[in-house]
Amino acid sequence: MAGAIIENMSTKKLLFLGLFILVFQVLSILVGAFIAPSPTSAIHYLATKCINRHRARVWLVPWGSNRCQQIHSFDEPLAKTLDANDIVFAVHVPLPNKEMSPWFQYMLAVLQFDIAFKMINQIEDDVIVTIDAGLAYRDDLTSEWTTEFHSVEQRPLRCTFEVPKIYENEGRFYDCDPIPFMELGSVAHKYFLINIRLPVNDTVNVGIGEIKDIHIVGIHQNGGFTKVWISMKTVFSPWIFVATAWYWHRISLMERSPVLLEKVIFALGISMTFLNVPVEWLSLGFEWTWMLLFEDVQQGVFYFTLFSFWIIFCGEHLMDQSQRNRLSSYWWQVGLVVFGSSVLLIFDLSDRGVHLTNPFYSVWASEAGTNLVLTFIIVAGIAACLYFLSLCRMVICVFRNIGGKIQRLPAMPEARKRRYKGIIFRFKFLMLVTLACAAMTVIFFILTQVSEGPWHWGDYTLQVHSAFLTGIYGMWNLYVFAIIFLYAPSHKHYRNKSGCSGQTESQETQLTYGEQEPTETYRITGKVAEE
Repeated sequence: MAGAIIENMSTKKLLFLGLFILVFQVLSILVGAFIAPSPTSAIHYLATKCINRHRARVWLVPWGSNRCQQIHSFDEPLAKTLDANDIVFAVHVPLPNKEMSPWFQYMLAVLQFDIAFKMINQIEDDVIVTIDAGLAYRDDLTSEWTTEFHSVEQRPLRCTFEVPKIYENEGRFYDCDPIPFMELGSVAHKYFLINIRLPVNDTVNVGIGEIKDIHIVGIHQNGGFTKVWISMKTVFSPWIFVATAWYWHRISLMERSPVLLEKVIFALGISMTFLNVPVEWLSLGFEWTWMLLFEDVQQGVFYFTLFSFWIIFCGEHLMDQSQRNRLSSYWWQVGLVVFGSSVLLIFDLSDRGVHLTNPFYSVWASEAGTNLVLTFIIVAGIAACLYFLSLCRMVICVFRNIGGKIQRLPAMPEARKRRYKGIIFRFKFLMLVTLACAAMTVIFFILTQVSEGPWHWGDYTLQVHSAFLTGIYGMWNLYVFAIIFLYAPSHKHYRNKSGCSGQTESQETQLTYGEQEPTETYRITGKVAEE
């Protein structure tokens, strides 16, 4: 008996494998739902208004033994003697009696302005606010602050005033959109200090209204979630690596060269192994600000390989024998995946790539950049949905193709007919599992793109969000493992090859086909079965 494991494994063993995979899938979900905390935490900080009359480049601390001279309100008598350029808004991260940790992985910051309405100082349309921002760090409460980054950035200020702009409504606050401020790819220090200046002259920061306070929302990955995530990667990484190596060893034992389908399954195992590499362990001891970009590249490589695999997996069961085993037959489908992956990479390099040297940079800083990103997100979502619909169409065509081939097969013994029916049923079930995996992957892709902006930190129930993330990650690994295991050459192939010489002619013919094709399903969908 020739072919892949999926065709030769007994029903009892196959059910046991399915139960094993189902148990691990449920465990992946339960780990996120009950063990992991919410993926992120959002901490609110109110900036302290420090006085810097000499306007020197010094670090002003909002609290502690060396805290700055400060005012609590711009209505104080002291504030009346100050110029806008004498004020520095200072924020210490984290709050008193707490420490940051490398387990937090990254840190985002979002600005929120409290701007009061004044008839003589209203916010102009399409106004730009200029921000002189600096970031410093230290690892104990007595050391001097070390400058890490400094930059002058511009952000669009988008505010609305819900009531009539009349004198009676002076003092009411505008409703302003949050402003993306900072993205730090590593949290390698215990304490951070942010100093913000709003320089004012005849052309800078004119028409931004009367700013009363600045709030910062700091967002970081929860340490508990990081521990769960790294632990899952540590478990899955050697598992998939060993499975991939075992699969290719099985393929190399075949007398024929590998076909395209077997090569792309091997590539899928490699991409899953690459995604699973737990480099986060090393990032705990080093200040690797490129980790976010690297994680995006890992996911991008896996997405590209997975989407290409699904196209080739379905296509190889649609094409006739003369068109199979050629990557050029899928040039336009794979080309579209390459194009989409390239756009994703360019977007990442233009945003997170710049963050390596300037965490205050934001692609959302300009109207053109915002429109470009929103367009990209919408197009990416539509493309992902169209890809899924196209995949559904290919699966339906595969089902029809197999059904038609089966009906045109010549008469065969009843036992062999039952075998073919069992093979087709298993293949169809695997295709339906593939569709379910594709649907969840597309949903995950769209959600991660929608939540890409730093102000989208959570409209979800966070524990459900954790369960979704760990469940999807577990699903990817289990699906890849199932494909690698079930489509590996069966050991029964080798046993029959060296078996007794009393085999019938039909069995010898079947063995010959098994030598040339990876599975019986693969064979009967080509011209050989028709002939």
